[in-house]
Amino acid sequence: MSSYIPNDERILTIENAAELQLRQEHVVRLESRPANIEGKGEVSIQNLVVNALRMRPDRIVVGEIRDGAALDMLQAMNTGHEGSMTTCHSNSARDTLARIETMCLMAGMDLPMRAIREQVSSAINVICHLARLSDGSRKVVQIAEIQGMEGDIITMADIFIFEQTGIEKGKIIGRLRPTGLRPKCMEQIEEAGHHLPASVFGAGERLRY
Repeated sequence: MSSYIPNDERILTIENAAELQLRQEHVVRLESRPANIEGKGEVSIQNLVVNALRMRPDRIVVGEIRDGAALDMLQAMNTGHEGSMTTCHSNSARDTLARIETMCLMAGMDLPMRAIREQVSSAINVICHLARLSDGSRKVVQIAEIQGMEGDIITMADIFIFEQTGIEKGKIIGRLRPTGLRPKCMEQIEEAGHHLPASVFGAGERLRY
């Protein structure tokens, strides 16, 4: 996904161990650091996200969010750093939202749950969920769009779902199948110069369960 970031944008990557290999020209790599034997000198992911905002990034790419840094990441996405990306561990796209809410509470800001959910629904457009299947392979199994709030609930819509078609030589065979829904964020994608035919999203087709 990072290959679609334009070459003229300034990207900041934040990781525990520098592993990302972005090919763009303007990439600044930040790496966390554990505390020394005296318990001093720690530089956490949360510290790096806060300081990254002072470095004029167009996009911020965080290797993985595990704690209260999730709240700082959401605020960065909501303050002019659209197109930023991060990863976290969860069981599904819907569970990702619950995990982000939990991590935001770990920041210790005592925010009401509705305020956190409004931040999430405003900051995140798409969740791409990968899973490790029974044959050991990792595949994208769900692409879902966050569409906004209805009352106190964040609404989501599946855009693509992995459909297993069989097993061949011990390997799971399948494909990402469109659900027939065109994501609302396509307007932003088209404004950036990327036009996709309606057939990509299975226009007129509904996913059969």
